[in-house]
Amino acid sequence: MRRGTRDPGLVGTHQEHASELAAALRSAVAGEVDFSATARALTTMDASNYRRVPAGTVAPRDAADVAAALEVCRAHGTPVVARGGGTSIGGQATGTGVVLDLTRHMGGIVSLDPEERTAVVGPGLVLDRLRAAARPYGLTFGPDPSTHSRCTLGGMIGNNACGAHSVAWGTTADNVRSLDVVTYRGAELTLGREGRGGGGRASPPARRRGGGGGGAPPGLRELVGKNLALLRTGYPEGLPRRISGYALDALLPERGVDVVRSFCGSEGTLGVITEATVRLVPLPAEPVLVVLGYADEGAAADAAPGLLPYGPLTVEGMAADLVPDAVGLPRGGAWLFVEVDGPDAARRLVRAADALDAAVVRDPAGQRALWRIREDAAGTATRALDGGEAWPGWEDCAVPPARLGAYLREFRDLLAEFGLRGIPYGHFGDGCVHVRIDFDLWTEQGVRHFRRFSEAVADLVVAHGGSLSGEHGDGRARAELLPRMYGEELVGLFGAVKDVWDPDGGLNPGMLVRPGRLDEGLRFEGLSGADLPLVGVGRAAARCVGVAKCRVEGPSSGPGVMCPSYRATGEERHSTRGRARLLHEMAIGEVITDGWRSEEVREALDLCLSCKGCRSDCPVGVDMAAYKAQFLDRHYAGPLGLLRRPRSHWTMGWLPHWLDVFGRGLNAAMRLPFAARLAGVTPERALPRVAEASFTSWFAERASDRPPALTLWPDTFTDHLSPEVGRAAVRVLEDAGLGVRLPEGRVCCGLTYVSTGQLGAARRVMRRTLDVVDPSDSSSGGLPVVVLEPSCAATLRTDLPELLPDDPRAARLAASVRTFAEALEELAPDWAPPRLDRPVTGQTHCHQHAVLGDAADRRLRARAGLTGDLAGGCCGLAGNFGFEPGHYEVSVACAGDQLLPALRDAPPEAAVLADGFSCRTQIADLTDGRGRHVAELLAEGLEEEAAAR
Repeated sequence: MRRGTRDPGLVGTHQEHASELAAALRSAVAGEVDFSATARALTTMDASNYRRVPAGTVAPRDAADVAAALEVCRAHGTPVVARGGGTSIGGQATGTGVVLDLTRHMGGIVSLDPEERTAVVGPGLVLDRLRAAARPYGLTFGPDPSTHSRCTLGGMIGNNACGAHSVAWGTTADNVRSLDVVTYRGAELTLGREGRGGGGRASPPARRRGGGGGGAPPGLRELVGKNLALLRTGYPEGLPRRISGYALDALLPERGVDVVRSFCGSEGTLGVITEATVRLVPLPAEPVLVVLGYADEGAAADAAPGLLPYGPLTVEGMAADLVPDAVGLPRGGAWLFVEVDGPDAARRLVRAADALDAAVVRDPAGQRALWRIREDAAGTATRALDGGEAWPGWEDCAVPPARLGAYLREFRDLLAEFGLRGIPYGHFGDGCVHVRIDFDLWTEQGVRHFRRFSEAVADLVVAHGGSLSGEHGDGRARAELLPRMYGEELVGLFGAVKDVWDPDGGLNPGMLVRPGRLDEGLRFEGLSGADLPLVGVGRAAARCVGVAKCRVEGPSSGPGVMCPSYRATGEERHSTRGRARLLHEMAIGEVITDGWRSEEVREALDLCLSCKGCRSDCPVGVDMAAYKAQFLDRHYAGPLGLLRRPRSHWTMGWLPHWLDVFGRGLNAAMRLPFAARLAGVTPERALPRVAEASFTSWFAERASDRPPALTLWPDTFTDHLSPEVGRAAVRVLEDAGLGVRLPEGRVCCGLTYVSTGQLGAARRVMRRTLDVVDPSDSSSGGLPVVVLEPSCAATLRTDLPELLPDDPRAARLAASVRTFAEALEELAPDWAPPRLDRPVTGQTHCHQHAVLGDAADRRLRARAGLTGDLAGGCCGLAGNFGFEPGHYEVSVACAGDQLLPALRDAPPEAAVLADGFSCRTQIADLTDGRGRHVAELLAEGLEEEAAAR
């Protein structure tokens, strides 16, 4: 077994004890109890640098289940950690005992009262669901962290999350009326403010047993009474983002003994939330985004406090080193994103701002595009421009806003002193700064350096009157340093308060109170060993920092692709993050112990469509399609592995070979009884028919005296299955004055071999192709290579040079690849396409979205008078995926996410565009419509123009 990072806890790894605990939990709760290796591996990490291995997970159905689970765990001496979206930065959503997954069953809205402007919610409710439910009433929940599409209300309360709008609406604690919680000893309490009971909501007496003022547990009020002087003097003043430690000053008599506020930010160490009553606020009538440009980050920070008197809803700051492509932003080296309500407020703000430049954006789509830059920063900042890695750890310190400029200048100096790089950004109006830093967390020396820097920056924050955490909580990352901020006496009181709430220490031990060292339990430990490919895939998977953008549900996630299988199933193991965690644990070898032979990893990757969406949509560029290919290649290595491969790998994985050998003879073979089963194809699908004449045979029979301007790539799908697309493309390209040639020999990009994890075969196919097509070779004249099938173009652009890094021909061919639209724009810029003047619907191919981009396609459609946007997402067929047994339901669900609704909502006269063969096949299988390549539409338009003449 490789070296792991197990934390000491109340539960060890003794299998007999774990089995007894699991059995007792299954008898006590109605929800799911899962102690499998998969469940444990999926919850070893959150979005922090830390890792703790749990004994198992429980998904309680309701508050009674939570109480029952806690009772069993207390009887077995097992710690418990409540987990929502798992996006915590400090490590507080990990645990060594039982992890309560509150998202599966406890994520509903109990009620919403627009008149009272309140909502009663479950702890596992995703924030965006609440915001969507409140929006028809002109209301929203004020705090909005950048993870709003996947973070949960329970997690926000646990961390006292804030978000961009905190300058207007405060932190989560400012927006919680009452909380129902269960303590580790089973007391069910409704927390509120003394004299206000449960926040204005009637609660049965049974839920208050043992409670004091505001629902507090026995002894809390007395403890506060003995320490009034310390509570009145121990907290820094003028600090809107003081998130570190317990907010015990909220229990002072002059502050209303606000128990619910003191509970917010306790990181699951005091009780488990089962229900919350939250405040809703009115949406702005006409939100306007003002982007102000300043010379540098310090100037932007200095300016931020001066904007607060103008009533902004946000004051967010970013510097140019986070936005290398500043298209759409005003002139400057740093920017403030200031949202106000109404154009008059925007004009007043611009006049007062004294900025170098300003942009006022009223269009909602334009605002969303700019906000997306800010929201992706948590992941974007994790990748340096030179490809290096940066990590959380000093993610969200806060200082009084008036001190922010001075603090940032000294912080930059401190980074330079330690030889580190980081890109600060964040909530400048509240003095809160996020930053990812390029710590070396892989070596012992680097970890020591990380510790020394952490101590130094903690002292710097305190010197400026700040808080070690300004949003994400302390967890494991900062709690050890809290005495530097609060002093030993107040931190000792934190421990005493923890003991009042949780005398057994069973709730999230080691977090916030009596923490472990900040340089222990790092998730990077253990990623070493003799199996270098295994370590390599583990380190690649470790680039996933856990911000969980892949866990966004449904089409509300926008035009992106990631992650279609998660959106279809809602299961963590089918998200990009979940799969990355399983690969990470496979490499460490503590929870998943059988390496490349792991069935847990294979099962999780089985529903990965290899859509490549994560390559572009994941803020840190996790490429699960590449990891899947490498895993399958290793999983099925060796003679026995070859025999264990699914039949579809031999049929569809080798499809280019079989089509070249048998051609349309495959049509007769597929009509034989049981042919589909023998081919490894699900019975719900019919295999496409092979064309009577291939595209290459058609092209060879025609004569052309045009000098070639490009090489047209005869991909397998175009050549054998849809030659009409190739013929249409030639018609259009020649109308544009471009001579077309085909390669002088058989070529294949290797896509089907890569997607089925047959990398040795893929490399052989690719090398044979490079022997035929080398753009630098004089026989091809250095012509650009135009590829009609987006998946093949993406394979040539990315997989080819990645699989053959030592062959310079691979990089040359990758650089020469052009899409159909790119070729027309680049090689025939003066050509006027036929005016089609009709709406279109359909879908941008997922590989095009992820790798190639569609800007040229959108410009081509506009010039041809094709109006309307194409859907995002993935069609769900995804090459061999949708044909394989066990995948049909997920394949259809993926199509139902964005593609099918787009087709249903389109006007009857709309043309259905789908450049990918898989997309066209899925449309034909699931609808009465027919998808066509854009080349087909343009060719038809040319024929109509010719006929009209």
